Parts: sequence; structure tokens; C-alpha cells
Amino acid sequence: MSFSTTLIEKRDAALAKAEAIVSAATADARELTVEEDAEITASLADVRSLDEQIEKHTELEKRSAEAAELRKEKKFDVAVGGTVVKSEARTYSPQAGSSFIADAFAAQFNNDYSAQQRLARHMNEEKIERRDVTSANFAGLVVPQFLTELAAPFARAGRVTADLARKHQLPESGLTISLSKVTTGSATAAQTEGAAVQETNMDDTKLDISVVTIAGQQNVSRQSLERGTNIDSLVMADLVSSYNTVLNTAVVAELFSSAGQSVTYTDASPTVAELYPKLVDAVQKVQTTFFAGPNVMIMHPRRLAFILAAVDGQSRPLAVPTPTSSGQPAYAYGSGAAQYGNSGYSILGLPVYTDATVATNKGTGTDQDTIYIGNSQELHLWEQGDGTPMMLRFEQPKAAELDVTMIVYGYSAVTANRYPNAWAQINGTGLVTPSF
Repeated sequence: MSFSTTLIEKRDAALAKAEAIVSAATADARELTVEEDAEITASLADVRSLDEQIEKHTELEKRSAEAAELRKEKKFDVAVGGTVVKSEARTYSPQAGSSFIADAFAAQFNNDYSAQQRLARHMNEEKIERRDVTSANFAGLVVPQFLTELAAPFARAGRVTADLARKHQLPESGLTISLSKVTTGSATAAQTEGAAVQETNMDDTKLDISVVTIAGQQNVSRQSLERGTNIDSLVMADLVSSYNTVLNTAVVAELFSSAGQSVTYTDASPTVAELYPKLVDAVQKVQTTFFAGPNVMIMHPRRLAFILAAVDGQSRPLAVPTPTSSGQPAYAYGSGAAQYGNSGYSILGLPVYTDATVATNKGTGTDQDTIYIGNSQELHLWEQGDGTPMMLRFEQPKAAELDVTMIVYGYSAVTANRYPNAWAQINGTGLVTPSF
């Protein structure tokens, strides 16, 4: 919905309110009261003000859309001093002179027309780039990617497991996602001529998945917003980083609660050689019950370090950076350079992802971590838009102190319970805090 459309809805609501008062008085065959007359006057004043804003923003959006189409179709090659301009920089970027946060603040509280223009242009750019942006009002601005793209890999643990999940678009409304889960399947059998054909009625149950809200806020002084440098990048990156980490922690917790297969590794003196059969057991349990193979292994960084630190009787590592033809035994091999989340190593042919949000306080001693082995296509994550949180709001509960509250929030839902047996978890005393 465009900003002008939102204004039109407000104008129509104000007009309808005035008309309703007049209609009620007419139906009762009476004069308007002083209060009703004042309400009508106020509503009409709102209508006139909104008409002016609608005219302004409709023209702005029309021009922005035309400019965006020209950029999209590359029909705007303009020769300037012998140079052909092929593209135009985005409104908000690390190199841009304008601040997204400062503009959002100025547009909402100072009615800054230039800031409103830049924000409208930014939203049109997002529509072209992402195709799924629908909100253009100040309660739902899409945060520029450059303010959020560095937040997940750095600062906090990020969203390693969440990024592995199978992504779905969150529905436009509702606080629960309901899926049909077949609990009794149909059946076939060999038929003797003339005998009845096998018939087994299918049955299902409803799987309800709650939509949760993750949000955070930060109080920022108006001086910082209006006169500071890079305050928007600092505050937004920190809020988004926290958002992603909390979301990812919830995804990992869903694996812990829903993984249908369990392997226990009990060992007072854990070794990689003794852990290895447990990994194989987890793989076969997924294959046996889910009838398809796992495609990923997720563990805490300390658990992979435990594996990488292990050596054989000749002090040779049991995990090597690349496969070797020297006959050296190895439980894990490097499969490429380490990237965000992906360790670059594989075990049993499965890529190993390290996630620092994997809990390390499990077990009676609150010192155990968990290894997850499963099929990432059966870890389902619903998010709004393209997964960027991110709606931006400004509130002023502390206006007397010249403080502005910035809020980042987003909605999501996750389940690994559609096919629980697609995942196995390994727990036990063999996964206590390792020593190096």
C-alpha cells in the first residue's frame, strides 16, 4: 500500500465520520448539538489537510515510479560532458549523504518534505529490487540493506540455522499458521481375483504454529539523530543483530524440542573416535524413519573444535583440511574455505555448520551441548518480506528529555514438527565442555 493510499483511507474515514453525524441527526429529525458541530468542523479540517497531502504524495509517487521504470528499462542514458550515465545511486547507501534514520525522524516529526521525498524514492527502489515491499508509511519503512547486511555475520551469533531453514512467506494476517499433518496413510495390498481391494482411511491432525513477535528498542537523543554522524548505522545494526540472534535461538530451540530421533552419547572421557559411531547412528535413524537422507550437521563451535583438535596414536589430526592419499585416517575433511556458518568441513559427507546459539547448558550438569543432524527442508521458517526484520517505528515517550525511542520488530513462525523424524539430536555426558 502506497503512502498516498494510506492518506486517502484516512481522508475517507474522516469524511465518513462527519457524514455519519449528519445522518444520525437527520434520522432523529433534530438539530446538530454544539459538540457534533465541532466534530464535523474538525473532521472537515482534517479532510482539507489530507487532500493537500494526497495531491503532493500522489504526484511524488507518480514521478518516482516513472523514474524507477526508466532506470529499470535502462532508457535514461544521458550524455553529460562526454560521459554516459547508465545508472543512479540508491537513495540510501554507505556513500550517500543522506541518513535513513535522520530522514525518517525528520519526515515524521518535522514534516520535512525533502526527507519525505527521499523516503518515498527509497520505498520505490525497494519495490523494484525486492518485489515484495508493500508498506510505505512511517510505521513500516523497509530498512536499507546496507544498514543490516553486516549485522548478522558480526557482533552477535547471527542466524546460521535460521538461514538453513526452508523459507516461507508469512501470511498477511493471523497469529497462527495451521498445517494438515497426515497421521494415518492410505494402504495398498496384493489383491486376489474377486476379493475386496485394500482400503485404509487416511486421517490427519492439525499442526498449529504460533506467530511470534521479536522486538527491541533503543532510546536515542534528538541531538544524536539530528547532529550525530552514523548514529543510524550504529543503532540499527545493533538492534538488527540482536533480532537475528534471538530469532536464530528460537529456531535452534525448535530443533531441540521437535527432533524426532535421539541418540545418547554417555562417556566420562569423551573422544572423537567414540563420538563418531553416534554420528553414524543419528544418520541411519533419520534415513530409517524419514526415508530420506539428512543434508546438514549443526553443532556448537566448541564441538567442532573438539573434533579438529583430536589426533591419532601418531599425533596426526583426525580432521584434515583436504582429503589425503597418504592413508591417514580421518573422520572429517575440509571441503572448502570456511564461510559464515559453514565450517568448510564435512563429516559423513554432510556439511558441518557451526552455530554459537546452540545451547551449552543442557544435561544434569548444565554443561552439555547438542549436535543436530537432519534435513533442512523439514525445518520451516515463515518470515515477513525477504526476512529483513524490519519495520521501523519512532515513539516519543520521553519527549520532555528530548529522547526518541527507536523500535525494530518483526513477525516469524518456525516448526520442525511437520516431519519430526527428519531430524536427530545427539545429547549426553560425552558432549560436556571439551578440554584442549
